[in-house]
Amino acid sequence: MAKQRKLSSTEVAALVGGLTADFGGDDETEFHNGQPVRPFSFAKTQDAGIGEYHGLRIVHERFCRVARSAFMPLLRFQPRLSSFLPELMTFEDYRNGQENFVSLTISASDALRGNQLMVFPPEFIARLTNAYYGGGVDGPKLHRTEFTAAEHRVIELITDRLNSALELAWRDLVTVGFNAISREENMQFMAFAENEEKVVCCSFIVEIPGHEAATFDIVYPLQILKPISSQLRSRMQSDQLTEDRNWRERLEAAILGIPLTVSARLCQPQLSVARLMRLEDGDVVPVSLGSAVDVLVDGVPMFQAQPGAQNGHAAVSILRAIAPQSQKGLSHAE
Repeated sequence: MAKQRKLSSTEVAALVGGLTADFGGDDETEFHNGQPVRPFSFAKTQDAGIGEYHGLRIVHERFCRVARSAFMPLLRFQPRLSSFLPELMTFEDYRNGQENFVSLTISASDALRGNQLMVFPPEFIARLTNAYYGGGVDGPKLHRTEFTAAEHRVIELITDRLNSALELAWRDLVTVGFNAISREENMQFMAFAENEEKVVCCSFIVEIPGHEAATFDIVYPLQILKPISSQLRSRMQSDQLTEDRNWRERLEAAILGIPLTVSARLCQPQLSVARLMRLEDGDVVPVSLGSAVDVLVDGVPMFQAQPGAQNGHAAVSILRAIAPQSQKGLSHAE
């Protein structure tokens, strides 16, 4: 079901202006050397078109896949989620297009250095509450202007879970955290942004089989997205949402399968160069065997052991591991 919205004041003004021009209104077009020109102020902030924020669309497409599980404890199944294209508008226009009685949750993000607004229509909250407490997905018709205690609990549950899903969806672009700081249920009392401040509205539709679809919005002030605008314009992002356990297991198995040479160093006799050069077959080199020997792994001392025998074969019994500091000292001594 397509989402319907009212025309903003800016759109209405542009429409009326176009009609006025078509019916012979005042023509304020200026000409220079016979060519039409229009005034431009270099001091005016030019907002980049929200259509250039490809990264934001990718984030919210990823969010749709992750957020399905957020509804599982309430609806007892995972609905299908899809996102609309982000819209850029003033906060006044957004507020005028909403009903007064809605669920409003402001969440702060230290990484983005600003707040985010999550908006749920009361009918959807009623349906979630009815399903969560054992009823059907069809919620009761609302004829009131405030939420019940049970609905407030459901609002807390769903917003916290969706904020966690948002954190996971944003993770590849920037590490963010969203923490709910205030909740309201009257749009006119919401102190989220100034009337003329630009906001980015991201709408989502929740499709429930056999029932009417529901929508909710996530609103960001444009100001908090500008510092990461270069990242949001990027079309290249990883699609990996969670840790790849299969890759870790295969990597661990490959590392654990690497063959290593283990040897036991019984002693380290010292000989002069002259004596070494005179050694012949049958000569005896005196050595002093200690009570413990070093066990080396690929030439690196790793353990101390006691030499002995087991089942008629020479063997060593591990006594203790050699500390890394001791290994370093032994390598320098050699």
